[in-house]
Amino acid sequence: MRAFARSLVVLTALATGTLSSQPAHVVTPEEYERWKKSLSNWGRWGQGDEIGALNLITPAKRKQAASLVKEGVSVSMAGDPDTVKAVDNPNPYDVKMLTIGSDEIAVNYHGIAHTHLDSLAHINDNGVFFNGYKPDADSVLKQRHTKNSIHNVKNGIFTRGILIDIPRRKGVPYLEPGTPIYVEDLEAWEKKAGVKVSAGDALFVRTGVWARRKAVGPWLRGRAEGGKSAGLDPSVIPWLKQRDIAILGSDHPQYVSPSSLRGAVHDFALLYLGVHLFDNCDLEALADAAAARRRWEFLLTAAPLPIPGGTGSPINPIATF
Repeated sequence: MRAFARSLVVLTALATGTLSSQPAHVVTPEEYERWKKSLSNWGRWGQGDEIGALNLITPAKRKQAASLVKEGVSVSMAGDPDTVKAVDNPNPYDVKMLTIGSDEIAVNYHGIAHTHLDSLAHINDNGVFFNGYKPDADSVLKQRHTKNSIHNVKNGIFTRGILIDIPRRKGVPYLEPGTPIYVEDLEAWEKKAGVKVSAGDALFVRTGVWARRKAVGPWLRGRAEGGKSAGLDPSVIPWLKQRDIAILGSDHPQYVSPSSLRGAVHDFALLYLGVHLFDNCDLEALADAAAARRRWEFLLTAAPLPIPGGTGSPINPIATF
């Protein structure tokens, strides 16, 4: 009788629209494994492809992006180099003055502290990278990567950028650590902002990491045991493939933590979708500029250091309205 009553409640809720008919957000390891084949972009642009979803930034897409410049006002999405060691910055920038007119800068830029662009040679699964590239590990350590490196992005990135500001949608200054972002959140923002993510776009998702860090100080984030980060739930992965984004960025490395699928969105995007990633952007100034204009789309420009064999590069993405 109780089971029947529960079923009746669910059916009534579905009929009245008070309960979503969408499948649960939980993504099982088995489902995640199936996605590696069913959602993969391997071979989509040929067996020799090394730039993945950047192929979606066509000449027509660049022209569309250029047309978004109405005022000529530019906003940086890069955080300033952080030279202070902290729980969320174990490898700070090392900046040394050599003379009064010369300095030396060194950084281990991957991680959760510094704004950078991940190449398709950054994440692997058992030694295999995007599009089936499987290098010899010893050779890479001696001579760097021969494929998928950041050098492929030497000519820069020029496309339409879209900001999805989840804290603003929820009416809060920042999301609390561990808050998942679902497809419903992304599409609710599209409806609110009057934009729709489309093929070849660079999608930036704000969670408010840097606003919270400014308010309460550093905290343990990311993949570390006990780390907590608001971010994209693994259930958004099919949506990212459906929308055919060219690039994904956030104010941290995209994924929600803790999660039963650790780092899922970040790793799947690079390895199977071939989507380059802007990690640890500072989206606070951009969010304010976009809100002031009520414009959530802009021209995105960025150019990494053209390092042959590189797994990524420090980066300064620029939004121009």
